[in-house]
Amino acid sequence: MLSRIAGLSNVQYTASTPEFTFIDLFAGIGGMRLGFEAVGGKCIFTSEWNKFSRRTYQANFACDHDIVGDITKVAAEDIPPHNVLLAGFPCQPFSIAGVTKNNALGRHHGFAHPTQGTLFFDIERIIEHHRPIAFLLENVKNLKSHNKGNTFQVIIETLHNKLGYHIDTRVINAKGYLPQNRERIFIAGFRDDVHFKFDDMVVPAVEEGPKLSTILHSEDGSEMEDPPYTEGAKAIVSDKYTLTAHLWHYLQEYAKKHRAKGNGFGFGLVGPEDVARTLSARYYKDGSEILVKQEGKRPRRLTPRECARLMGFERPGEAKFEIPVSDTQAYRQFGNAVAVPVVEAIADFMLPHILQKNYCNKWSSSIVFS
Repeated sequence: MLSRIAGLSNVQYTASTPEFTFIDLFAGIGGMRLGFEAVGGKCIFTSEWNKFSRRTYQANFACDHDIVGDITKVAAEDIPPHNVLLAGFPCQPFSIAGVTKNNALGRHHGFAHPTQGTLFFDIERIIEHHRPIAFLLENVKNLKSHNKGNTFQVIIETLHNKLGYHIDTRVINAKGYLPQNRERIFIAGFRDDVHFKFDDMVVPAVEEGPKLSTILHSEDGSEMEDPPYTEGAKAIVSDKYTLTAHLWHYLQEYAKKHRAKGNGFGFGLVGPEDVARTLSARYYKDGSEILVKQEGKRPRRLTPRECARLMGFERPGEAKFEIPVSDTQAYRQFGNAVAVPVVEAIADFMLPHILQKNYCNKWSSSIVFS
């Protein structure tokens, strides 16, 4: 796969001649993988526990290895040696929504979460065993402030003080790449001392990012019909994505009630020249954060195809990203995914440092002392 972002490395890579290898932990539907394949990497190990996400992953990637389910049950020594570790480790325990939900249900959150919160330590044990050249971790912006900063401090101290990696972090808004306000924190680490500073990475200005017109179905016949999302000669969006009268009335009343209380809660109504709010995993419930205006009709949800474009998994006119699951599962998957163009840009920025160390390793391992 070649890089799909203007300004990325123009070196051409082929899958048969990978420049480096990587593993894809908490892989979701493969957003991190797409970003690092785009700059010449080869994925040699994948872990994803959700069976529906595995189905989508397998539909889009020709894996020469099995996809492991529960990473907590995999011994570090059973994972192949690799140059780079990628992990978008579960964010719900650290997200604002996740903390609110867990508090309401009387559950712990963050590292105290009984299952998800401890998964960071599986990353730790794998890094400790394999000592990859580099890693890239991704999570919600709120990770940095969760539990008054203590959660983030534990992560950084573990990676830097205990494992000895040189760490840098940056919160990046995908809005410069995609028509969506989506802030995520990225943690990059290198085993050896390299001059890697996230601040040196040029990120497009959010004010100059694309608009929703770039990802919405054109509905003018310029796209091929794409059942079940669009239908007919003009590829009109299916009526099933238009809100019912009952749901639209409920959302308007809900917004009105919160406005009266001085709160900002409500639906997000957008058109082709707008930028969307953050697509979340709860989008399947009512679609309220991103509702598309329709002339003479109630607003509609995005289709899963539009969600794939909104997250950068495909662009209009490109080969389609396969969506072999229900709309409900698709919305969850894209809402939990990484913004692919952001990861591609980071991968390209990390690439010279990865290759420098990888070539050094190859060179030194080929020396024979007599």
